[in-house]
Amino acid sequence: MSQTAVQTNSIQVTPNESGFGAEITGLDLSKPLPPDALDAVNRAWADHAVVWFPDQPLTHDELEAFTLQIGPFGHDPFIAPMEGRPHILELRREPDEKARNFGAGWHSDWSFQDKPPAATLLHSKVVPPVGGDTLYADCTRAYEALSGTMKRLLEGLTAIHSAALPYGTKGVFAQEQEARTMKIIVSEEAEKTCPHPLVRTHPDTGRKALYVSPVYTVGIEGMTQEESAALLGFLYSHMTKDEFVYRHKWRPNMLTMWDNRCTLHFADGGYDGHLRVIHRTTVAGDVPH
Repeated sequence: MSQTAVQTNSIQVTPNESGFGAEITGLDLSKPLPPDALDAVNRAWADHAVVWFPDQPLTHDELEAFTLQIGPFGHDPFIAPMEGRPHILELRREPDEKARNFGAGWHSDWSFQDKPPAATLLHSKVVPPVGGDTLYADCTRAYEALSGTMKRLLEGLTAIHSAALPYGTKGVFAQEQEARTMKIIVSEEAEKTCPHPLVRTHPDTGRKALYVSPVYTVGIEGMTQEESAALLGFLYSHMTKDEFVYRHKWRPNMLTMWDNRCTLHFADGGYDGHLRVIHRTTVAGDVPH
C-alpha cells in the first residue's frame, strides 16, 4: 500500500500512515465520474480498502447513482429500507433512544450470504458532536502478520457464517427491550448457515485476508465448538489489535466506502442525547474464494 499522496488530474488521494484508509478529494460525486476518475477511485479503494470523500452533499438519487458506478446494488436483508428507496437503509438514532447503537460489534457486512457485498457506502447526514466513530480493522495486514505455521493451519479451513446471533428468533434484536427507530426484521431465515474460506483471496488485488467475525462466524467446519472458539477467539483478538485498526471520524456530508472482502468494522457509540443519521447502500459481491 502506498503511503504518499497521489495526484490524478484534480484528484488527491491521501492515505493514512499505515496505508490502510485514504481520503479522496477533488471530485464531485453528484455527477457521473468520467472513466479516468472512476479508475482512480477504484485503484485507491483496492490499495487502501477504506476511502472517504469529504464535503459531498448528495441527494438519494446521487448516492444511488454513485453506488451503481462502483457496481450493482447488493441485497440487504433483516432491515427495512427507506420508503420508496429499496436500496437505501437509513441508520437513524434519535437523541432519546436507549437501544444499543446499530452495528456495535466487529463484522463484515452480510458475510452469511452466498455472495456477500463487496462494498458498503455510508453517507453522513446528521453527525453528533461527540462519539459515533466507525472503527475499521485491516484483515489483510492481520493475516500477513501471522506466522507461517499459523497460515498453513488456516489455509484449508472453512468458517461457518450465520445471521442467527443478531437477527435470529432468539437473537439479540429479538430479545431487545428498548424502542428502536430503525425497523429490524427478526426471522428464521437468519438461522441458516453459509460456509466460506477462513482465508479469503481478494479478486482484484490477489492478497489474502482473514474472513471471520464475532457477529457472523459461528464455527469452523470439522472442529468442535470448543476448538472453534479457541482458534476464532485468538483471531478476533489478533485482527482488532490497535496496529490494524483505523478509527474514522465523521463530518456531515461525508461519503465513506469500504471493502467488506478484507476489512471488519465496528460502529462506536458515545452520542446518547444526540441525533445521528447516515444513509447506507451496498454493492454486490461474488462467492468468496
